[in-house]
Amino acid sequence: MKYSGIGGQAVMEGVMMKNKSRYAVAVRKPDQEIVVETTEYAGMIKNEKIRNIPLVRGVVQFVESLVIGVRSLTFSASFFEEEEDIGSKDGKKEFMTGATVAVSLLLAVGIFMVLPYGVSLLLGRSLSSRFAVTVLEGILRLLIFIGYVAAISLMPDIKRVYMYHGAEHKCINCIEHGMDLNVENVRKSSRQHKRCGTSFLLIVMFISILIFMLLQMESKILRFLLRLLLLPVIAGVSYEFIRLAGRSESRFVGLLSKPGLLLQKITTREPDDAMIEVAIASVEAVFDWKAFLEEPDGKKP
Repeated sequence: MKYSGIGGQAVMEGVMMKNKSRYAVAVRKPDQEIVVETTEYAGMIKNEKIRNIPLVRGVVQFVESLVIGVRSLTFSASFFEEEEDIGSKDGKKEFMTGATVAVSLLLAVGIFMVLPYGVSLLLGRSLSSRFAVTVLEGILRLLIFIGYVAAISLMPDIKRVYMYHGAEHKCINCIEHGMDLNVENVRKSSRQHKRCGTSFLLIVMFISILIFMLLQMESKILRFLLRLLLLPVIAGVSYEFIRLAGRSESRFVGLLSKPGLLLQKITTREPDDAMIEVAIASVEAVFDWKAFLEEPDGKKP
């Protein structure tokens, strides 16, 4: 398998694909036309040396992915709104994007950090070991995360998003396994990928459990504050693993990637051909896959 460097996400009736500083959102409109918007995004930090510092790059990539993700979702949703706000200005849209990212982060911290910590403290009153309470907190966090992912998969709209998520992965796998990017080849490619955001979040959960086990101070408030302060470190370490997994053929790395790949069986679904066409359009807007396959280390069948 050959590393391509492209990644993306599913949006409402479409797919976003990103390659370096460019990303494209392809959406199938209600009239079945595929519309593609390509955007240059320099990022929140322009200095390449800073952007490539290990651990720091993980935090930067995480925040930038949130920003691009919200923008892409907003763009895709605009084709399905009953009433368009034609008079919206770019400044207002940027403000709304920032506000949405901020609210999303707060909700994530509340649901996946504060809630498990609070519940573990309540249940842990019968436990004499703070270590056991920390393990309980980690288990609760994992259960809440997996339960949330599984619960929303039952919603019809989310099912379609998960199908587009599958189309995104299948396109990347198709290219990285040396096949021409067409519907037939994409259809037979895997819908699981080691560089998926689902895998990243699961790795975050596991690493947070390991790190939080070391925080055994008396003060409950101090323990919680340290958990929040260490979130960027945990995100950075998790990104480094996902980055390694996307480039490595090691059996050990593959074994560590298995839980994330298994979880993707929930967060991805098999797409239909129309969805694959949308994903292909998104890839081709930002990535020259033909040139990629012709490179010396490519493995074209």
